Amino acid sequence: MSTVTFDGGFADPVFASQDVFHAVMHALSMPGTVAALGERALGPLPLCAAASAILLTLADYATPVWFEAPDETQDAAAWLTFHSGAPVLSEPAKASFVLLSDTTDVESWDIFARGTMEYPDRSATLILPVRSIDGGSSLELTGPGIETSRTIAPAGLPAGFASAMAVNTALYPLGFDIVLVCGAEAIALPRTTRIKEV
Repeated sequence: MSTVTFDGGFADPVFASQDVFHAVMHALSMPGTVAALGERALGPLPLCAAASAILLTLADYATPVWFEAPDETQDAAAWLTFHSGAPVLSEPAKASFVLLSDTTDVESWDIFARGTMEYPDRSATLILPVRSIDGGSSLELTGPGIETSRTIAPAGLPAGFASAMAVNTALYPLGFDIVLVCGAEAIALPRTTRIKEV
């Protein structure tokens, strides 16, 4: 087993996971705000610090994970399983967490779990790497947790992102939640958030 499997986990798992959990929950309750998660964890590429910390905090033996680019993420998958116990699946439809690639195609997102009317919480959370948290085209957010509207401008979103999210929001209470990550920062976009290009 490669040494990268062992390195990069939380130095203090209890306190680090508590801090990250609170930061992620705050970000989900206030969509569009930037959560600074710090460099508490750093798994092998393509995991950034934010994705590493989120997965170590939220994924465990009962929450399977799927990596969109399995040929490029073998070290990251082994690292995650070693540190969290989370199984890495080959079937995306059964994953609780999905690490998308930076070349993802929104047309392929229909395969991910969106929950059921009886259990809407049985849906996937997508983690989407972007080039930057700002500096891209502006998106206007409205919905729960946003008093009037909020604007974000992440750079490196896949083509058709806003349209795909509109379809997702229309399925509420079903639908997936998504977290944009870059470096040690993250922006949460729950399924209730309406996203419009401006």
